[in-house]
Amino acid sequence: MSTWSPSSWREKPILQQPTYPNKAELDRVLEELKNYPPLVFAGEARSLKSQLAGVANGEGFLLQGGDCAESFSEFKAQNIRDSFKAMLQMAVVMTYAGGLPVVKVGRIAGQFAKPRSSNTETFDGVTLDSYRGDIINGSDFTPEARTPDPQRMIKAYNQSAATQNLLRAFASGGLADLHQVHKWTLDFAHQGGATQKYEALADEIGKSLKFMEACGITSKTYRTLRETDFYTSHEALLLPYEEAFTRKDSTTGDWYDTSAHMLWIGDRTRQLDGAHVEYLSGVHNPIGLKAGPSMDPEDLVKLCAKLNPNNEAGRLNVIVRMGAGKVGDGLPALIRAVEREGQKVVWSCDPMHGNTIKSSNNYKTRPVDAVLTEMKEFFQVHKSEGTFGGGVHLEMTGKNVTECIGGSFTVTEEDLSSRYHTHCDPRLNADQSLELAFLIADSLKDAQK
Repeated sequence: MSTWSPSSWREKPILQQPTYPNKAELDRVLEELKNYPPLVFAGEARSLKSQLAGVANGEGFLLQGGDCAESFSEFKAQNIRDSFKAMLQMAVVMTYAGGLPVVKVGRIAGQFAKPRSSNTETFDGVTLDSYRGDIINGSDFTPEARTPDPQRMIKAYNQSAATQNLLRAFASGGLADLHQVHKWTLDFAHQGGATQKYEALADEIGKSLKFMEACGITSKTYRTLRETDFYTSHEALLLPYEEAFTRKDSTTGDWYDTSAHMLWIGDRTRQLDGAHVEYLSGVHNPIGLKAGPSMDPEDLVKLCAKLNPNNEAGRLNVIVRMGAGKVGDGLPALIRAVEREGQKVVWSCDPMHGNTIKSSNNYKTRPVDAVLTEMKEFFQVHKSEGTFGGGVHLEMTGKNVTECIGGSFTVTEEDLSSRYHTHCDPRLNADQSLELAFLIADSLKDAQK
């Protein structure tokens, strides 16, 4: 008999959690959050799981992308809209050029908490708590900002609710209509190679839509031409917050984490006997699991069995993050172990986290060439193993940032200081994301040969 409950994680060892100085205030906030409305619904999570089952069977592709960490200061409707449009652009490129439906999942409406390599930071002889994301503390290097504050969870919830509401409006209110495909190009997008390729593809789509209209197939009569499904996700790191939104579905009696449609476990918190694996093993949302170079194949098999005991297609997404030049060393053994056990998973690639470097002018950045290389290697390994590389997990934005170097419209190290806005890790901008989308589309076509 299962001993899982929404709070059973509290009996397990846990990493990457803040220490709140006022426990009574923390408990009061968590009780308040337990009475707040859910951000998503169980039926939506089941719909995502169904679509991911198609990806696991090679009948779709997962596009998961968004901010490294959302912030309170950058909360603007325009930023949400531009990131949504960037995702639509990438998805239409992959769908039209790659020939597969694309499942769109944003790192948004809840991606506030971040794991850190150290609990503290020292600057000019002063040591303070590390910044762990706006849901926990502030990024300013002051004792006041770095002290974990439970009230931030309420602000994060309110921002997530407003973001979720806007995303639903964008997905169903006309912005996602395929007839708007030319209007998804962001105002700042450069007329580089990727943008020109996108405009040519948009022209082809426009011609196809005119032909379909002549045959009586219009956006008025077919929902899929005028609307899209857009789901949300974040790393389930701050477990007290996640527990507060763990609700029992009235139709099935199953537990769901209603803070997002999909939750994932990071590479730092995937211990088999740890709190994060314990918590996510009991909710029925689709789950992601990060697998870095240190992932042992047999440990992955055990984690798959723990997180997906019924071997349900669409339940588990293994997000591989190796680093360019290292995929061939680590991924084949993981694939073979999972295939040997007959475990059903979505394989997706995180080409961002293994390719972070420090620039000569001391900015944390990622070379676009390394991101593209890791993506190519991911597809090559799956083709050689006879399996399906079914997804990508990106830190990206629709803003005109200069955080990752390279790309067809080159961002140099000297450019980094001009629009380096991230609160944590560097993100691809819209031009760079579009370039990657065309590479993925070509790889999907090649995999089908």
